[in-house]
Parts: sequence; structure tokens; C-alpha cells
Amino acid sequence: MASVKKETDRLIDHLSVIEEAAEDILSDKQQIIEFDLRRNKTREALRSLQKSNKEKKSWICIGGMFIKMPKKTAVKMLEKDYDELEKEINETRTKLKPKVNKLRDLQNEDDIKGFGLEPLSQSEVRAVERLL
Repeated sequence: MASVKKETDRLIDHLSVIEEAAEDILSDKQQIIEFDLRRNKTREALRSLQKSNKEKKSWICIGGMFIKMPKKTAVKMLEKDYDELEKEINETRTKLKPKVNKLRDLQNEDDIKGFGLEPLSQSEVRAVERLL
């Protein structure tokens, strides 16, 4: 009877570890979605500012407050925000791959084929072009 209880406890612990890993993955995916929405809104604001040639100053919303500032300063701020969001999305995606592999290992499943692929660098592309 004691061995059945130990086996049940071990199974529950294993399922808890799997559940934690899955929740961590879902949390990262949701974070990527939120970053992407913010990045798209920032891109829209940048394009809008770049199209408006008449005005030298623009209103932008920062932390719930509207502030009028020079257009160039606003564009620089939005570009910086866009770059930061792009960086955060890429970092989160990079961290996501090992987490998915860990979950698949916990579930005794094979790795996803092609999941770890990365694009060629510029120098690698040039080397391939020279060969062709």
C-alpha cells in the first residue's frame, strides 16, 4: 500500500512540474502578444508623425499624460520604444524555445523538427551567393 502512495505522489509531482512548464510557456506567449500589440501601436504613431509635415510640435501620450513636444523628439522617443519592444520580443522568443523543448522532454515527446532553426547571417548569405 505504501508503494502505491509513493507512486501516486511521484506521479502528482511529475504532473505538477509539467503544468508549471506549460504555464510558463503560455505566460511567455501572452507576453509576446502584448509586446507585439504595443510595437504595432508605436509603429502606427511613428508613421503618423512622419506623414504630418506641417506641424513642428506634436502631442504624445506618456504615462497617461498628453505632452506637446517637438516632432523630432517625439519621433526619436517612439523609435527608441519600438527598438526596445523589438528587442524584448526577440529575447522572449529566444527564451521560449528551450522551455518548449523542456516541456516536450517532460512529456517524453520528440523535439519538434525545425524548431531550433535560425536564419543565415549576412556573411553566410554572401558565402552561399558566391557558391551559386
